[in-house]
Amino acid sequence: MDRFADAFLNPAVIEKYLPDILRGMLVTIEVAAAVVVTGVLAGLLLASARSFRIRPVNALIVLFVDVFRALPPLVIILIAYFGLPNVGISLSGFTVLWLVLSLVLAAFAEEIFWSGILSIRKGQWEAARSTGLGFLQTLAWVILPQAVRMTVPPLTNRTIAITKNTALGAVIGVPEILMQAQTAQSFSGNATPLLIGSLAYVALFVPVVAVGRWLETRFAWGRA
Repeated sequence: MDRFADAFLNPAVIEKYLPDILRGMLVTIEVAAAVVVTGVLAGLLLASARSFRIRPVNALIVLFVDVFRALPPLVIILIAYFGLPNVGISLSGFTVLWLVLSLVLAAFAEEIFWSGILSIRKGQWEAARSTGLGFLQTLAWVILPQAVRMTVPPLTNRTIAITKNTALGAVIGVPEILMQAQTAQSFSGNATPLLIGSLAYVALFVPVVAVGRWLETRFAWGRA
């Protein structure tokens, strides 16, 4: 037990490196919040654009969605961070992580929103148009409110899964939780920072999962 405590719960290591990991938590929160906002909004905009059924536009949207759903996020991050400088585009690690995870979330969110839009019966469109509403008004005031409500449970699950990928930022030097824990472990030669980092992820994402569970219950498919 003494060896275990010294390796994973060393008080001196905790005191020295806990502030760094707490700063990493702040960075993780910033990235995750930015990804959720931009990814979900981008997905909603793409699904709305797809509703116009313009074939060239829809083909591009489907291509974008298929590519970003198929590729592992880490591969895209490495291409963006190490590849783009070769063509004169240099982005910070934070920006790359935010953009890539936002695009990945947007791809999944678009499919989820699109499924919600398709689930609305044709009669809803016809009834709204018969009252004099235009296409955009029907989409914005009648279709999307119903579609978004039905897509909350699957969208919540996908959003949580993708935001946990903020840990991939450690590969490109983003000072989030995992990066700070790995750096501290390297300098201290002790596994305590890694355990602290794990606890930080638990403290950060357990409430998010709990909120997601509540949203799933609150916006269950049967209530839509």
